[in-house]
Amino acid sequence: MPNNGPVRIAMWSGPRNISTAMMRAWGNRRDTFVVDEPFYAYYLSATGREHPGRDEVIVHGEIDWKKVIAQLTGPVPNGQQIYYQKQMTHHLLPEIERAWLTNVTNCFLIRDPAEVIVSYIKKNNDPTLEDIGFIQQAEIFDWVCKQNGAIPPIVDAHDVLEEPEKILRLLCEALGVEFTEAMLSWPPGLRETDGIWAKHWYGEVATSTRFRQPCRREPAPVPKHLTEICNRSRAYYDQLYEHRLH
Repeated sequence: MPNNGPVRIAMWSGPRNISTAMMRAWGNRRDTFVVDEPFYAYYLSATGREHPGRDEVIVHGEIDWKKVIAQLTGPVPNGQQIYYQKQMTHHLLPEIERAWLTNVTNCFLIRDPAEVIVSYIKKNNDPTLEDIGFIQQAEIFDWVCKQNGAIPPIVDAHDVLEEPEKILRLLCEALGVEFTEAMLSWPPGLRETDGIWAKHWYGEVATSTRFRQPCRREPAPVPKHLTEICNRSRAYYDQLYEHRLH
């Protein structure tokens, strides 16, 4: 049955997934407010990582993780019914408490690690296991399962691209919200709710108007020096994949 109270959805994904397109789908609903990677500024400030536009992200973002949590678990902005939170798994650093996760509905967006790595190295050719987020995704998944005593909703990027309406209907049902066809297409361009980093990362999604069909050509191979990282990531990916909605 659909929820009557506000629904706070934390969608946990690693980088180089379809997470921004998924945010577009939810952001195109009339009843939803979206937030884009709310822990990113804290992550950059705490780790010192060099990312495109790093200083600008930190200046415009919130670098106190406790304040971020207060925003994510507080009233839904603009009085909306649904608060969709696009989250990156690697941004949830170990020092950030996990208890707040019980105040949101957690779900997971996964993608084949070989595809993630091949995409990621276009921006950074030497990622670590932690950079691509699979180990953190599994940690969050295990924590949520233990707290809830149930498997949270999981969707795979390939399934979403192949059958967006089917998978989004299943996801909405699992979350207790009504599906709407507004989630299947959206106007092109950037949004006010996009992170300040959109100009560096969202070039492709800015031209999109729907989920694009998955690529049919043979994927590029994972470089040899990243084979071990890919294999270790696949163990975590497979753990979640078996529970995906399909």
